[in-house]
Amino acid sequence: MKTLGGVDAPKKAARPTAKAVEEVTEKIDFSNVKIEPLFEEFVDFETFAKSDYRVVKVKECEAVKKSKKLLKFVLDDGSGTDRVILSGIREYYEPEELVGKTCIAITNLPPRPMMGIESCGMLISAVHEEDGHEGLNLLMVDDRIPAGAKLY
Repeated sequence: MKTLGGVDAPKKAARPTAKAVEEVTEKIDFSNVKIEPLFEEFVDFETFAKSDYRVVKVKECEAVKKSKKLLKFVLDDGSGTDRVILSGIREYYEPEELVGKTCIAITNLPPRPMMGIESCGMLISAVHEEDGHEGLNLLMVDDRIPAGAKLY
């Protein structure tokens, strides 16, 4: 039997301290950024709990032909079967820069046909307005999180 924290314990990857991250992180000016107001309406916990948010790994990503907005993602959702999700974020990202990224998706939405392709879920993005233009950031998380990990 191996002892906890002993010689046989696996080494944890060193994480940078908050101070080190702050020194490296570029200061961003958010003074011209507008965000949507929070919803005033509450959702009950049972309704929220029905949403299945999962970590997904981008295996493939390509622009959808005949669409100016859509990217087609082939994702590893941890189930052993590829999941296809279409997302209207083409103006914000080049497909090749997203391959290999680790993202968040809601996986229990009913399939929705778009441009003749069935989209099975939705990738989660953050949207804001800056200087009169919409900005969008696909939510990406640490690559050490395995595909299929559930978010609570």
